Amino acid sequence: MSETLRLRAGTRAPSGLSGGPGEGAARAGPGDAALHSPAGPRVAGAAVRPGGRDGGSLGGARLSPPGPGGDAVLDAIGLDDEGAARVVVGFVRTLRGAGVTVVTGQVAAFLRALDVVGPSGRAQAYWAGRSTLCSERDDLARYDRVFAAYFGDRPHNGSPRPASPFRPRPQVAVASGPGASAETGPAAERPVAALASATEVLRHRDVAALTDAERTQLRRLLAALALGGEPRRSARRRPARHGEVDARRTVRAMLRQGGEPARLCRRARVRKPRRVVLLVDVSGSMAPYADALLRFAHAARIAPAARTEVFTLGTRLTRVTVALAHRTPDLAMAAVGRAVPDWSGGTRLGETLRAFLEGWGRRGLARGAVVVLLSDGWERGDPALLGEQMRRLHRLAHRVVWANPRKGRPGYAPLAGGMAAALPSVDVFVEGQSLAALERLAAVVRGAADA
Repeated sequence: MSETLRLRAGTRAPSGLSGGPGEGAARAGPGDAALHSPAGPRVAGAAVRPGGRDGGSLGGARLSPPGPGGDAVLDAIGLDDEGAARVVVGFVRTLRGAGVTVVTGQVAAFLRALDVVGPSGRAQAYWAGRSTLCSERDDLARYDRVFAAYFGDRPHNGSPRPASPFRPRPQVAVASGPGASAETGPAAERPVAALASATEVLRHRDVAALTDAERTQLRRLLAALALGGEPRRSARRRPARHGEVDARRTVRAMLRQGGEPARLCRRARVRKPRRVVLLVDVSGSMAPYADALLRFAHAARIAPAARTEVFTLGTRLTRVTVALAHRTPDLAMAAVGRAVPDWSGGTRLGETLRAFLEGWGRRGLARGAVVVLLSDGWERGDPALLGEQMRRLHRLAHRVVWANPRKGRPGYAPLAGGMAAALPSVDVFVEGQSLAALERLAAVVRGAADA
């Protein structure tokens, strides 16, 4: 292949994927200019409704064929126009859900990279995405998890490469000679899109209708999600290049120079993520969704720098934050199963919410936080009590988000007594029945502008 991709700083391509053996990065060539050429894939602006499906849109834009030569892109990933856009957009949205910041220009570069590498296997698609979609060192591990969950296990050659002192390097197939491939079997012959198309369909499937094999794949995708609170400005300040003048530091700098005028020292407020409080309904009506929602809560709990508290709602309130501290999802789910005594029982949302506010909320846990309720809103108790407690919660929290798995069903209307009583105190009402819905929920909690 005459045209090669130049990898970002800090990444090294195996000899089989670069311009020659032992090269740390592929030499810049004509493909370099192609990746960033204005004649690359067009991204035509088109408004996207907040609650709409993301079949062919991304970040307020709609992907269109890249003009002359656009057929090569579509042929490279093995789908038609609509299918290619759906696969790429689904993969990028999953990356965003995992905490990787991806802008529309990077998506265009990714499409152009696929055009450059041609219809190759997973190894080429892996490096094409890693070179164009990852902007920071922390994005590499998240990209690896999402790629493995979305396209299947990453190709490897049986001898793992030595790990770097920071993070493990991805295991990528290294070709031993011209035309040689380390992948064998049917998976090596399948196009990249064939590996991703089933995952893209799974993103929009209702969790309650999944098979056991699909649930296993869903758990891998949920483990790659990341949930962080909306950033806020704290009272603490730190030195910065721009901001208000720090009088004390400026005067001290002048005194060190004998009173001579010195440059102005400045400071700015520190931005910290808000606390996120997840209230998960584990009653009988939520049994088909409880496992997926708790795994979503587990991904939020173990995220780096996470400030997440998790409670379960049923006939009583149970704090499961400590149980979800296990890094392994299956161990965390087992610990939650032992800690929750009212699994698949009745629903008393009003009483459990009052217990939360009196025991935890007024002590500061909900004050200024983003509170997320994951429930279908079915209430066996007094709906008036639920409405009263929701008003109290709304006064304490920064934002109240309600994710209802039944909202995505055709013809749904919030007519149930509990849901109707709680809805006036809800700031954002979203779906929660699929992976795509949970990805959008994570974007809402992060305060993303395109959520």
